[in-house]
Amino acid sequence: MQKRFIAGVVCPKCGALDSIRAVNDTQEQVLIRDCIDCGFTDRLSTGVNEPKEVTTRITADDQFVNAAVQVIKIIE
Repeated sequence: MQKRFIAGVVCPKCGALDSIRAVNDTQEQVLIRDCIDCGFTDRLSTGVNEPKEVTTRITADDQFVNAAVQVIKIIE
């Protein structure tokens, strides 16, 4: 695991500029950030989160796709 500095990032704890370094931990799928000035440490998840599609009247829903069709006659 190789640590690298992130340019232009401000430490959320001490406010120091360009003091944050990061390392990717591929086994746990996290990004570990730490500040060399104050010792602040943070872990961010790098796993993929797929959002689920919201069911609307446009998207197909199983209860409507498999529903029985009923014919209606309009009386004049």
